[in-house]
Amino acid sequence: MALSLSERTEPAEDGTWAKRAAQAALETGGRVGVQLGIDAAELHGSLCGYLSGGADAPARADWLGKVMADPHAMPVSADSALDRMFVATQQLLESPDFGFDLLLPNIDLPVVERGDALMSWCRGFLGGFGLSAGASPPLSEESRDALGDLARMAASDLSYDDPEADEEALEEVAEFVRVAVLLLHSDCVLAPRHRRSLN
Repeated sequence: MALSLSERTEPAEDGTWAKRAAQAALETGGRVGVQLGIDAAELHGSLCGYLSGGADAPARADWLGKVMADPHAMPVSADSALDRMFVATQQLLESPDFGFDLLLPNIDLPVVERGDALMSWCRGFLGGFGLSAGASPPLSEESRDALGDLARMAASDLSYDDPEADEEALEEVAEFVRVAVLLLHSDCVLAPRHRRSLN
């Protein structure tokens, strides 16, 4: 059963609600992305980057302007697709069971389309992370390496030769990106929060 964007539900502890809400938001958010001049995957990447960079989380109504670096962006309406994407993404990044995942096009679409969306997601993440983290984020060596790898991926062009091998490679790259995001979020958001709680 698809989650209706107008349906109000309480978040489930296992993150299932958040995943369904974010996916529904992404599906309808594609139209919003077109209006903003970016695709839905890049918009979600930008949001994840901003939330992972360590800046104070923006208010729900204001996140789009912060992530897009546009002070004139319209506020996000409560319970809209974009509002649900923000809430779900924030919840998944904070999930203790590492339930976070990239919101990319459906697996039924051609691997070329999904690969291009993954590169757009990475570009969005880097932009959002840069806006939030600034010039000198508190990164471990592992996180610095992961961030460099994300930058190289975002700047690369994918080639597609063997559909089966390409499918497997895309899954591996998406999993690498997912883990890199969690690592960066941990260094820039969770670790400083933990240090503050000890003082």
